[in-house]
Amino acid sequence: MTAQLIDGVALSRDIRAQVGQRAAAMAAAGRRPGLAVILVGDDPASAVYVRNKVKACEEHGLHSVLERYDASLSEAALLARVAALNADPSIHGILVQMPLPPHIDAHKVIEAIATAKDVDGFSVHSAGCLMAGLPGLRPATPYGCMQLIDSTGRSLRGQHAVVIGRSNTVGKPMALLLLQAHATVTVCHSATPDLSVHTRQADVVVVAVGRRDTLRADMVKPGAVVIDVGMNRNDAGKLCGDVDFPAVREALGSNGWITPVPGGVGPMTITMLLVNTLQAAEATP
Repeated sequence: MTAQLIDGVALSRDIRAQVGQRAAAMAAAGRRPGLAVILVGDDPASAVYVRNKVKACEEHGLHSVLERYDASLSEAALLARVAALNADPSIHGILVQMPLPPHIDAHKVIEAIATAKDVDGFSVHSAGCLMAGLPGLRPATPYGCMQLIDSTGRSLRGQHAVVIGRSNTVGKPMALLLLQAHATVTVCHSATPDLSVHTRQADVVVVAVGRRDTLRADMVKPGAVVIDVGMNRNDAGKLCGDVDFPAVREALGSNGWITPVPGGVGPMTITMLLVNTLQAAEATP
């Protein structure tokens, strides 16, 4: 028997329905949650991501503003637009799509976004709140991963969770969220001598490195939960994750759980961005 699938599409649909209801209630009271998305340059993948984010807002009762700029936009001009959106009471969340052109300091732009509108959860303040266990806006992808794990019905208390990857956007915040859920957490990365030493002991494995077949069948124990954050393409050009999906799913057995790619983490990232925007709007006086 193979592991059970964690359906990110179905879970996303349920959470978005709740977002729509809460957004409608706010609109009825005279205030509509608003998200501004800024895209600089013509990166094709970024254009797709932005289009999907705006579409999701419109479908679930959120006001969305898309600002597109040529790659030649100056850093000063971008910072000025962020400042204007910070002051706009109709905008509750600001997202600047990454990557930015090389002449723009991404860190400076992220730090320019008002803390209350940092729906990506990438600022130093948001990261500090997460580390300290204080309320705040959480990075959407790890936030979505936590929802996926929760949907299995597994309690993380006392479980051994292994995170493969230490990025500021996924790996590090993922580890902190797992710690908050009372898991014992190990973070592995490119300098870890033998991943399998850690993953074979894990009750939960989250893989976020951007390299296919990072997690193989001989590296997991039966009954574990595997969350695949990766997005790659195989030799045939088909989308795949960081996990050798067919083999790992078989190795996990009927008591295990695994996310597919596509259809797992991906839909949840945009969904949790909507949740963050709604939360920011609800917290606005």
